[in-house]
This record gives sequence, structure tokens and C-alpha cells, in this order.
Amino acid sequence: MSFFDDDFFSTRVTRRSLKGARTGSRRSRGIFKGPMFRVAFISSLVSSLLVVALFLALNRTGASGSGSKAAFAGGETLVETSERMISASAKVRPAVVSIINLTEQVKMPKEEDMLPNSGEIPENASLGSGVIFQKKDGEAFIITNAHVIQDAVKVQAVLMNGDKKEAKIVGKDTITDLAVLSVDDEGIDTVVDIGNSEKLRVGEMVIAIGNPLGFFDSSTQGIISSTHRIIPISLNQDGNYDWEQEVIQTDAAINQGNSGGALVDLNGRLVGINSMKLAEMGVEGIGFAIPVDDAMPVIDALMEHGKVTRPYLGVYSMDLASYLDGASAPGTEEGGDQAEPDDLNLPEDVKEGVLVLEAVGPALEAGLKLNDVIVELDGKPIGTTMDLRKYLYNHKKIGESLEVTYYRDGKKETVELELTEKKDEEQ
Repeated sequence: MSFFDDDFFSTRVTRRSLKGARTGSRRSRGIFKGPMFRVAFISSLVSSLLVVALFLALNRTGASGSGSKAAFAGGETLVETSERMISASAKVRPAVVSIINLTEQVKMPKEEDMLPNSGEIPENASLGSGVIFQKKDGEAFIITNAHVIQDAVKVQAVLMNGDKKEAKIVGKDTITDLAVLSVDDEGIDTVVDIGNSEKLRVGEMVIAIGNPLGFFDSSTQGIISSTHRIIPISLNQDGNYDWEQEVIQTDAAINQGNSGGALVDLNGRLVGINSMKLAEMGVEGIGFAIPVDDAMPVIDALMEHGKVTRPYLGVYSMDLASYLDGASAPGTEEGGDQAEPDDLNLPEDVKEGVLVLEAVGPALEAGLKLNDVIVELDGKPIGTTMDLRKYLYNHKKIGESLEVTYYRDGKKETVELELTEKKDEEQ
């Protein structure tokens, strides 16, 4: 094989030259004995060595699956992908726990019937996952989803080694679907490293770790499909969307039981909290995680206050557009006081807004009442209940004033009120 692509230089010897050497021709003997032969021989040897050296160098830097390191521009050293995945998974798995939510206070089954790796849990329990993110003053703190501990009477956390610990609920927030639990830190040595979800890129490989379908200590891998996907959320599962959650979309398998588990990058850093799976007919491989950059402020608030404090307006409502389309207002199926759409006396061009079903707290004190239709907050158009919530939670604070524009009996009116914190009895 020639070092060059043309025939001007070659280390191969032709049959004619070999024949001449064997017959001992005068010309051949002269060449082999003269300085031209030595020059050709040395050049051939040097070029062969260069070819071998270059071949070995290319194989050393380009080989895949060898576990070797490759040097790239900027001085960064990247370990081969599969080795990085193995390392990241091994690093994080001890910090991922199983969460057993006992929804009824009943007699517990025998200990041997609840071994983590047996795949069996009590009939009155549901299973989720959690991530240990902090150790402090003899306690270890766990991030999970709020829906994982919904209606919990008793909560247990199961470590990777099978040890079960009684868990206390530090706080939860249903809007962001996040919760914090605490357990004693005996035997807990690993705390997950917090990453940066804003630096994620589409196509980047990630690992989902949790307990899908009751299979404890399970890892799956995939790529980031979207870093900022907006998903509508129905908080009470009534079919009406109450909130929009910004999530990471991935094709890493996230099934029932994975909720609350860790989504990590190949450095073993937490970049998301697995939360939801789109499991409609014909749709597979679409999972979602709460970005860790969005989760940590909520987690900090839960650690400090046990809840997330948000400004409270005090209206129970439904979307005007849905009502005009014939949807029934909650609580009016048996002859409530809700007006018929024609009785609202709205201008013909008013097709969107928030219909007040009941006013309490600040809204009641400001004079809002049943069948008022809110169309603006601080001069900003409000078309749905989700618009109302997003404006309050993203732009207003407790104690600030709010200007509410609404229609009553066909007349447009404006009132100003002061936003308060929602009291526990109003939850």
C-alpha cells in the first residue's frame, strides 16, 4: 500500500526488477551495489515506518468501545460514552430511593413480604421514587413528586441496599408537583450532585433512575428531545387545565413508579426530577422531567416554610369560553344560582374571560360576586383561568395591589384589591 494516492512513489518492487536481481544482470548488480539503491531503501523504510506510526496514532484516538481517552481541542478529555454512562449511573444510584405511600392505616404485612427486590408492596400502597439531595443535622432530605405522596397516611423510603426508613413530609406543592421528605441519615453516604438544566442541549444523552413498574434500582438511557416543553396540567384531574408546566422531554423510559426519580447527565449530576409519562394509545417513548433549575427554588421554599407561598385572589372560577359552549359550572347541576349565558348580558365581542362562581377572601372584600366576568388584571387581557393564575404567580407578590376589570350585568367595572396569602383553612 502506497503512502501517497499516486504512483510516483511506492515501496513495492516490480517483478521485472526482482528477475533482474536473480539473473545477476550487470545493470541490476550495479544498482544494488550503488548509492541509488541505498537511498531508495532508506526512503522506503522511512515511509513504511511513517505509515505504521500514522495508522497506530489514528487507531489510538479514533477507536470506539476501548475505554481509552481521546484528547480534543481546548484540552478537554472525554471518556467513551458507555463508560461515562456506567460511571454516572453508579454514582447516582445510591442516592435514589423507593417511596412507598401507604394511603390507609392498616395492619402491615410481614417484613419478608415487603423486601424491596421482591417486587411486592402492600395492597394499600403506591410506589414512587425519590432523590437524596441533602444531609443536615442527622437527617437526609429527599426530593420526590407531590402526587407520589398524595393522600399518604404513612410514607416509607427504601434505600438501594434494602433498608427501610420512616419518612416525614417536610412540605409539598401540588402546582409544581414537588415534595420534600426527611429520614434519619444513618447508613446514607451518597447525596446527589445538583446540575444545571439550562445547559442541557437537544440530543444530549441522559439517564433516568428510579423504580419503574415496581422494579427497584432501575436505570434507562435516552436523549433530550426538548429542553423547554410546555405541558398543560389539570391539578384535580377534572379535565380542565389549571396550569402549564415547563418540562424536559426525553425518550428515556419513564413509567409508573419512576415518578420522583432522578434524570442525570453523563457526569452524574441531577438535571431533572422525573414526573410524567405520556401514555396514550399509539404514543411511546415520551417522558417528562421537571428541570432542576425550576425545582430548586421550590425545594428551598418547602425546606424553609413547608409550602410555597403565592398571592391569593380568592375566586372559584371557570373559563367563559367553556361556559358559553355549554359546559356546566361545577356545583350547579342540581339547580344552583348560576345564570344562563344569555343572562350575563355581555357585549357580543366578549367571548373570553373568567366567570366567577364564588368570591372569598380579597375578592369578596373587594365586592366581586357570582356571575362577574373578569377580563383584565392590571390592564392585561385575561382569557382563561390559567391566564389568571399565571399572571398572579409570575408577576405579583403577597401584599401588592391588583386592579381587576370585570363585567357585571353588561357593564364594565374596575376594582382594586390587596393580594394576601392563602390561609390553611382555605386550601
